[in-house]
Amino acid sequence: MPVDFNFWFTLFLLVLMSVALVKEWFDVSIVFFGVLLLLVIAGVVEVNKAFNGFSNVGVISIALLFIVAGALQSTGVVDELTNFIYGSKPTTVRRKIFRIMFPVTALSAFMNNTPIVAILIPSIKSWAVKNNLSPSKFLMPLSFAAILGGMCTLIGTSTNLIVHGLLIENGYAGFSFFELTPIGLPVALFGILFVGILGAKLLPERKEPMIELGESTREYVIELKVTEEYKNINKSIEDAGLRHLKGLFLFQIERNGKTITAVGPDEKIQLNDRLFFTGIPQTILELQKTPGLQLIKDSSFDLKRYDADQIKTFEAVVSHSSPLVGKTVRESSFRTNYNAVIIAIHRNGERIKKKIGDIVLKPGDTLLLLAPKKFMRQWYNSKDFYLISNTSEVFSKPRRQMIISVVVLLFMVLFVVLKIMPLISAAGLAAIILILTKSISSKAAKDLIDFKVLIVIGSAFGIAQAINNSGLAEFFAQQLLRLEDVFGIIGVLAGVYFLTSAYNTIITSNATSALIFPVALSTAVDIGANVHPFALTVAIASAASFASPISYQTNLMVYGPGGYRFKDYIKIGLPLQILVGFLSITLIYWLYF
Repeated sequence: MPVDFNFWFTLFLLVLMSVALVKEWFDVSIVFFGVLLLLVIAGVVEVNKAFNGFSNVGVISIALLFIVAGALQSTGVVDELTNFIYGSKPTTVRRKIFRIMFPVTALSAFMNNTPIVAILIPSIKSWAVKNNLSPSKFLMPLSFAAILGGMCTLIGTSTNLIVHGLLIENGYAGFSFFELTPIGLPVALFGILFVGILGAKLLPERKEPMIELGESTREYVIELKVTEEYKNINKSIEDAGLRHLKGLFLFQIERNGKTITAVGPDEKIQLNDRLFFTGIPQTILELQKTPGLQLIKDSSFDLKRYDADQIKTFEAVVSHSSPLVGKTVRESSFRTNYNAVIIAIHRNGERIKKKIGDIVLKPGDTLLLLAPKKFMRQWYNSKDFYLISNTSEVFSKPRRQMIISVVVLLFMVLFVVLKIMPLISAAGLAAIILILTKSISSKAAKDLIDFKVLIVIGSAFGIAQAINNSGLAEFFAQQLLRLEDVFGIIGVLAGVYFLTSAYNTIITSNATSALIFPVALSTAVDIGANVHPFALTVAIASAASFASPISYQTNLMVYGPGGYRFKDYIKIGLPLQILVGFLSITLIYWLYF
């Protein structure tokens, strides 16, 4: 095979690109787009083919799936799963890892795994800290579960969609919806068992202190009434999980007109009790959404299932000249005058022990409010408040929209599985319905699309074309073909797999799948074999990224929050990556050859 300028120039740029990514000289999207431009300028790839990736069906499908996943987040569907995922009964760390990994793996098979991890990171951290557990025991299993689930279906991860798009672009049939399942499902089950059994010992135990209530903390006081819906009626404070809450403290119970100030762990919660908590805004907002704990009856909107696109949370400081000064919350007619609800009150240096309605407001009191999004614009320059600011966002939508988002997801999957319409059409239709039904706002939909990821993927398609044009793909294919003489076709599959896997430890999985695909395609064509098993090998090897934090986006997402070090991934991820490789190659060979 003749080796010319294009060959050496492309190889040089690939090496330079790999170094730039490992050294983190520039943003990933800049590196990929820059390399693509250099290849165009050098004439290695034609302009019209270089940018085809940006209109590829796989890339567009990924953008649309960001919106579908975002709707599941904004409507609170994933939040509803957390109680089931974590469980309330005390169990071993190993059991808790299994409880997290099984549902996350199942969920990741049917929606993009990146948003799932993004949604669950703060939730798992909060749950772990509240239960005096180390988040580092659970965040890496969360990422691995999302990766394992993504291997099971076409839409589970963007790498599957990229290889699917490349197959179509090269004139072959794309993957069917469940084509990856016979390989991905056994691999996922093996991965869950591996991490669940060994994770409790191999994963580090690093705890991060959550904000404790104290002199330097802005403590809000909230009053909640126990109604019939509360599942912990007649249970002790300890058993109800209200005893050792971080960033939240139950300091008083009012029962039948009597006040219990020293609330012991064995005190039982009774119907119609009024519970007084002090806490930071985030914990307060989470607490008031607990079913059966009633903040206030309000005819205008459901405080537990309000529309977070229309209703926001604010902090407002009462001014000296405010008409609120000297009045109780009840007397102030706050809901009528300001079209807002007081969730909790902070008074510097003082823990208020009265009912919220009986508190006499003073200058400097900070109110935690739930109000329409125009509240800040309407009252920011008013003499009634010194300062108004946004506070912690809590995802919430009316239950109707939650149901719509789940139904839309199910129909999208069904349409693709039954081949009623291709994925790009089903995902596009789903996104439009979700926006029209206001399950997600058009602004939120636009913000949720990660354009940097799309630039990397689109650029990688063009670079992949250059690898093919320059002869690099054919060169590597010829090297892999030597394995057939020694080990047969299973040796060639192994060569493709571990080449992909090795490259995947230094650059992102999306890029790896696009860059190695031409090599796999050339190898299959030279052997005269079915292209699909080789495409599956690239897809699975690209997704099975466990040994490095930089190889897969979800690994990088949990790296900081989990307090991990690079060696933590090597300790548990490297053996998992190798074993998954051998299992995947065996399954692909058995199914296709």
